[in-house]
Amino acid sequence: MPQDPLPVTRVPRTGLPAHALVIGDPARAGAVAALLDGAEEVSHHREYRVFSGSWQGLPVAVASHGVGAPGAILLFRELADAGVRTFLRFGTAGAMRPGIGDGDLVIAEAAVRDDGVTHQLLPPEYPAVSAPEAVLALQQAARRAGVAHHRGIVWTRAAFQPGLIPLFSYDGAGLAAIEMELSALFVTASLRGLVADGVLIDDGVNADDGVNADELVDERATGGDDPHREAVAAGIERGAVVALEALRLPAREEPA
Repeated sequence: MPQDPLPVTRVPRTGLPAHALVIGDPARAGAVAALLDGAEEVSHHREYRVFSGSWQGLPVAVASHGVGAPGAILLFRELADAGVRTFLRFGTAGAMRPGIGDGDLVIAEAAVRDDGVTHQLLPPEYPAVSAPEAVLALQQAARRAGVAHHRGIVWTRAAFQPGLIPLFSYDGAGLAAIEMELSALFVTASLRGLVADGVLIDDGVNADDGVNADELVDERATGGDDPHREAVAAGIERGAVVALEALRLPAREEPA
């Protein structure tokens, strides 16, 4: 008898690879999955589209989680229930630190938990941190590929568009980029004993434009800088290969 899928994402309860790339956009997940050998769609329910295949001999899952941490954390949890043990989030972000250019990679070392969900699960003092081995694997893969990359703390922000309440300003705090899901992945991984990190592509809305934190969120929400420019698209193509290679690097050192 076929097994019942997991309830929210409809992902199979068993049979997924232990290594996964998690991506916001279902269409982008499909494009990245096309880079795999023997790729096949495992499930597709709501925003959760899941593929399996292999990269350079390593079994890999590629899954989409949609926009925002509350929905994304449901995918992270159910993928973990289904056997995924290493997660890399691959997405776009707005750079907050001067010197990060369009299409550059940002490798996350930790995240500010402004995600709208984890504060309801854990005290605010609980950290959202990446796995050091995943940070080093991403950095090594980027160096080997000759891809511009930067390391730092990212701001996971729940609200995509600003409202009437002024944002707390992280200007001057040295944050590398702003995005919407990564701290939820880090917290999930820490609670489950999993390996996780994220690599983000600067989509061109950044601190070099002289915007403050409130303006940065507004710029990303309104498309003040077009995130679909050629430099960003090229960065996404390069970043997908870097992320897949980073999954493979620490896997080669795992005990048989």
